[in-house]
Amino acid sequence: MPEYVYRAITKEGVIVKNKVESASKQNLVKRLKDGNLLPIDIVQVGYGRKSKKVNTKRKNVTDIDEMLKNANSSSIVQGRGRKKQSVTEKINLAISKQEKITTRDIMVFTQNFYLLKKADFNNIHALSTIIQSTENLTFRGILEDILAGLEAGEYMYTTMEYYSNVFPYIYINMIKVGELSGSLTQSLQQAVKYLDSNTDTIKKLKGIIIPNLIQLVALIVLLFIGSLYTVPTIQAVYDEVGTEDTLPAITIAFSNVIQWIADHWYVPVGIIAIIAALIVSYINTPKGKYNFDYFKYTMPIFGKLFYSMDFSRLMRAMLLNIENGMRIQDALEVSKNVVNNYVMRAMVETSINNILVGNSWIEPFEKAGLGSTMITEMLKVGMQTDLSEMMEKLLEYMDIDIKNTMDKIMAVLPQVVYSIVGILLIFVVLVVLVPCIQVYMGNFLFSAAGV
Repeated sequence: MPEYVYRAITKEGVIVKNKVESASKQNLVKRLKDGNLLPIDIVQVGYGRKSKKVNTKRKNVTDIDEMLKNANSSSIVQGRGRKKQSVTEKINLAISKQEKITTRDIMVFTQNFYLLKKADFNNIHALSTIIQSTENLTFRGILEDILAGLEAGEYMYTTMEYYSNVFPYIYINMIKVGELSGSLTQSLQQAVKYLDSNTDTIKKLKGIIIPNLIQLVALIVLLFIGSLYTVPTIQAVYDEVGTEDTLPAITIAFSNVIQWIADHWYVPVGIIAIIAALIVSYINTPKGKYNFDYFKYTMPIFGKLFYSMDFSRLMRAMLLNIENGMRIQDALEVSKNVVNNYVMRAMVETSINNILVGNSWIEPFEKAGLGSTMITEMLKVGMQTDLSEMMEKLLEYMDIDIKNTMDKIMAVLPQVVYSIVGILLIFVVLVVLVPCIQVYMGNFLFSAAGV
């Protein structure tokens, strides 16, 4: 059974700390609240194995029921009542905090779960098997919580929602669609593809953006330092020898701007902070969130890709539900949460309303004009023939279309980044390198000598 170290507040406002065993983190939170303790922090520090001796208690581990009966006598984490941590507790806490859950941990779990489901394991058996081979202590505790929920008759996704900081929103809703439609194996397969493609896309983008971003930052630093230190030094040399030659006008103007920014740095920093705060505040409003999500679908380079990927996820989720006998209206209702974009979800809500009043559910997607005509036409043909079969063909077409769009982005993005770096490099040459070349050539000395 997992072991946890918790901090909580009593009714009297006293902060208490203890180490306990509990079936799951959720169960511990519930029982602490039932015992009039408000949890502040709960960290798993160990994973005990079930003992064959029923009456044997583990050392240094308090039974949860016994602890709740004596809440006021627990270790007080303030003043003189502070209990000194043992070396083992410190080590366990340190290890626990260092073991972060990565995308690879989730991907390996999903792949293993998918393979076990294909081998006709039930959910509890499959999850128990995976837990035994999970090395990450933190992730193992989360899987134990999910298993406890399954054994209590809950769905997996309900516990996953509690760990929304670990499992991606789209991932959770893929599992939800699979569980509600009875097609968890297919949903797991989709989740593996989603994680794999998402990881691959991020790696490709990082491979293009990071090296060029480093160059961009290096050029900006060179431009700033050159304008702040090198240009004034060259100007001092010109003044000292009394030459009539002058630095380029763009160099002098830019140097003055940089000098002003350095002297009054709080002004641009304050302006940038205010603008960023206003943008974030606007995006957090319903209208701002909608407009920002609409921008994602219409932005240059990436807009078409974002829309195609979201629409493809929606259609895959719908297909699972329709193949399991759901009506289109119910399939849309269950599947809409696989997408986190307000614009797409608004279109789904409109589609559901259209079905209720007897109109076409495809119409909102067609009127939006964000996807290709091919997509909506294939859905219309499917409504007149076999929708499931046509949706399978539609998904095959969209997979090819998404791949082609990705290839175009990978071809265009380097050109865009190189163009920005190139423009900045030209600016660095004009502002910093030209004055340095002038000094190196020494022509200003002839002017100073009157030649």
